[in-house]
Amino acid sequence: MPVIVQTLFIHAPVEVCFDLSRSIEIHMESTSQTKERAVKGRTSGLIERGETVTWEATHFGVRQQLTAVISEFERPHRFVDEMVSGAFKRFKHEHRFEARDGGTLMTDIFDYTSPLGPLGRLADVLFLRSYMERFLMQRNECIKLQAENKRPS
Repeated sequence: MPVIVQTLFIHAPVEVCFDLSRSIEIHMESTSQTKERAVKGRTSGLIERGETVTWEATHFGVRQQLTAVISEFERPHRFVDEMVSGAFKRFKHEHRFEARDGGTLMTDIFDYTSPLGPLGRLADVLFLRSYMERFLMQRNECIKLQAENKRPS
């Protein structure tokens, strides 16, 4: 069960970072390389506790869908999305936001299990973990750019 932890400092208030992180539009913008789009459930705006979203995207040349639910929600410090259905055996993605040094320390904790048992574990070692790390960092850099551009001058 790999766990990916990433932190990023953003020069913007916690509330701004929290809301951008749960924005359907920002998620689609940040994942444009996989042509990700919301197709069911919450398809625009800010996702809330108990809501689901089904994403359709192309990963490794395969068009696929993944449905996640917001299972925990503590505005503006933390929320968790968990896979309901999709390519992983399971995943839990915790988003944390901590006010620090006039900005926000944003932390992602992505805990997942690949499908296919031993083959999935081999895929993790060979390419999946690094792919997911890049995917999350690209998303977070997009959030950072948006948040820092929203700051008052």
